[in-house]
Amino acid sequence: MKIRMPINGHHYHAVVSGAGSPILLLHGFSGDASAWQNLRSMLEPSHQVIALDILGHGRSDKPASASCYRMERVAADVIALLDRLATGKIHLLGYSMGGRLALYLAWRYADRFYSLILESASPGLRGQQARAERVCRDHQLADQIEAKGIEWFVDFWENLPLWDSQDALVKASQRRQRLNNHPLGLANSLRGMGSGAQPSLWEELPRLNLPTQLIVGGLDRKFLRINREMADAMPRATIEAVPNTGHRVHLENPTRFHETVASFLRGQS
Repeated sequence: MKIRMPINGHHYHAVVSGAGSPILLLHGFSGDASAWQNLRSMLEPSHQVIALDILGHGRSDKPASASCYRMERVAADVIALLDRLATGKIHLLGYSMGGRLALYLAWRYADRFYSLILESASPGLRGQQARAERVCRDHQLADQIEAKGIEWFVDFWENLPLWDSQDALVKASQRRQRLNNHPLGLANSLRGMGSGAQPSLWEELPRLNLPTQLIVGGLDRKFLRINREMADAMPRATIEAVPNTGHRVHLENPTRFHETVASFLRGQS
């Protein structure tokens, strides 16, 4: 079932399916709810699955004010949406940008969640200077997206080294999906909830007591290092490093990704 729901003055789009213990799925930057189509099919027999288009993405609204996209405001929108859906307590899964949002939600609203699954995610950047430099780069890219358009952005984005491990079919499918984005939504998402703009949660990790599954590609060296540090810091976290796989584990090795998610969720029932 596709829904379009007014939340705090903006409309959010989500796909809701299945029955059972609920789980919320949060996509990465320039993605949308369709990223989880295969995972949804696997989870639907045992879970109510909510795949959300994050603000600025997919069919959710693209407000003109970048302040609407700040992490704390988007997180509050997500909680309000869950209240409207009357899900009660819920499992939470996020990839990359969606993983950063999921981690913030788990920290800020810990009592709303059973467990946390993070794919290729991070707690943000350490240090004020690193965050300021990243904010500057994100704002420059946001300005370019608005000035040059979505095709320019997709050409730029898909040539990042981060995607080198993806095969041609995965890259082609991602290109088609990314081209459906709107420049304003992506630009403001970068300005409002880029990794430099978000609060750094490194110091909060030891107090995050939710059962947590970290999933990361073995070829994704930067995020492998980050996730190992996260696993060491979080009291109830385990890490699955998937060999010969890069940043998008759910697309590059979907079988291993689905097995890891299913096994973890069975352990929480």
